[in-house]
Amino acid sequence: MQTYHPFKRTINYYETDKMQVVHHSNYIRFLEECRMDFMKQIDLDYVAMEEKGIMIPVLSVECDYQNPARFGDTICIIPKLEKFSGVKFEMSYHIYSEDFKVLHNKARTTHCFVDLDFKPVRMKKVYPKVYEAFSNMEGIELYTI
Repeated sequence: MQTYHPFKRTINYYETDKMQVVHHSNYIRFLEECRMDFMKQIDLDYVAMEEKGIMIPVLSVECDYQNPARFGDTICIIPKLEKFSGVKFEMSYHIYSEDFKVLHNKARTTHCFVDLDFKPVRMKKVYPKVYEAFSNMEGIELYTI
């Protein structure tokens, strides 16, 4: 069985506000970084997908800010592929302190697969490797705390 790792990153000064608390807009960037890491861990190369004309736009984002992360903190993000229809997918994320004792944020994002004309793409037909990888990950808990 493959081993998965939470996405870790350290908060930079420029990502904080005057109180040295992460500005709320930066959590959206963290989610994207985590999504790219998740795809890499399940052996999907986003660059290769884009070269084949597949894009993954964000349809919605929901963030529930729990406890502030601050400059210098290392955060760990645990993603989960909640739903996958073959065209759309939804992910959830829990952003913790490095020791997993503090929950900083709970979030959800919804996405779809589209071509360069922004028309939906049925991955099972067009990109079966992605379809299979996503189907195998749907609802799976990748990490235990």
